[in-house]
Amino acid sequence: MRTTAIWAAALMVAGTAQAGPELVKFPSDYLKGIKYQDVDRADVKQYRELYTQPAVIEAVRKGKPIPSGAVLTLVQWSVEQDEKGVPKKGPDGRFIKKDIINHTIMEKRTGWGAEYPESLRNGEWEYAVYGPTMAFNPKANYKACFECHKPHEKQDFVISLAKLSNTFPAASVVAKAPKGDVQIVAFQFMPGKISGTAGKPISFLNGDDSPHQIAVAGGGPKTAVLVRGQRASVTLDKPGEYGYICSLHPTMKGTIEVK
Repeated sequence: MRTTAIWAAALMVAGTAQAGPELVKFPSDYLKGIKYQDVDRADVKQYRELYTQPAVIEAVRKGKPIPSGAVLTLVQWSVEQDEKGVPKKGPDGRFIKKDIINHTIMEKRTGWGAEYPESLRNGEWEYAVYGPTMAFNPKANYKACFECHKPHEKQDFVISLAKLSNTFPAASVVAKAPKGDVQIVAFQFMPGKISGTAGKPISFLNGDDSPHQIAVAGGGPKTAVLVRGQRASVTLDKPGEYGYICSLHPTMKGTIEVK
């Protein structure tokens, strides 16, 4: 975990310490906003909810930029599990939430972010983590937040933008899409290990209600971000065993054995 002191030192290198997670205050009224996404995270056995203000939804759905003052609140819940540790599902087919684990907040303000080096800066966004009792967590890995969102600059660093704008494809698109060699379902790669041939592409189909991005370890190929129903492939030219992850959800892992 990265402490606030270390993070502040990194900012000093950039020329100032007038930045950091302490700028983001806990949005005590987030439940009065709009819940725009629910996510069952089978990979980490969590249920997650995303909230924002009505003005943010209105702006984005009118094709306008995300406004200054936008706050996106991610609420992470533990879930009920059976005797084998498998998450239980309720009548609605979703995981049954149990206890709040964390609130992860991203907030955008005019002028924020200028102090960060370009390699980390996420526009005008800052991040903060607050625990289940709404206490600020100074030891959260804030650098990882910036690194995770950095590749999504073209969509204002918001990974869930398609959900926010209500443009995320419906579940029906999966049935119509060409099947991949690997299906992405419930935050898992299926199959988790697959054999391939050197120089021949291996395709992936995202069937999840969440975006994913395949990245081969060791600087190997990386696909574009895939929303539900989208397909992409990676090609490996040399025999060997290659691990890969979803770069948006690193707990998702798979293996390609190339012959």
